[in-house]
Amino acid sequence: MNNVKYNPDRHHRQSIRLRGYDYSKVGLYFVTICTQHRQPLFGSITNGNMILNDAGCMVEMQWRELLIRFDGIARLHEYIVMPNHFHGIIEMEGAYPCGRPLVQDDKCDQLSKTTSHIGNIIGAFKSITTSKYIQNVKKNDWKPFEQRIWQRNYYEHIIRDELAYLHIANYIQTNPERWIDDCYHFN
Repeated sequence: MNNVKYNPDRHHRQSIRLRGYDYSKVGLYFVTICTQHRQPLFGSITNGNMILNDAGCMVEMQWRELLIRFDGIARLHEYIVMPNHFHGIIEMEGAYPCGRPLVQDDKCDQLSKTTSHIGNIIGAFKSITTSKYIQNVKKNDWKPFEQRIWQRNYYEHIIRDELAYLHIANYIQTNPERWIDDCYHFN
């Protein structure tokens, strides 16, 4: 067990979220999640195309299954699994009373599914993919990783209009073609 005590001068976490914004609101959100140390765990780029390995296919499958796990997701728009990161657009339907779906007698402590909030959705996605990846390291000799698969946080951008959506959707779709110049490219 780690016996390091909390020191606010050393252990300060600053949120990169928009202060005061309700991330369960109706809208479109562009998310980017990077692997720890930008390890290329999910496949490779060949001739401008992303070639998923088994781990990349698992990540893609878990992304699609978010629609089953969370009531608040209206649609998963463009997404791409890259060798060492993931980009996707999530469309949220909006918050339920008390910030989550209710069942039966409207008590906020009774859930039909997990709370639909971008932070919870991405947290679940990272947790599930990490668990499945670990299982496959043990059973199927997937590439081992250092400490964790994903970086501690993730990047998100609230898509505010159609022009921004079209720009981001194009960015996602053409990401493999621009891999050599991508800021996440790591040799």
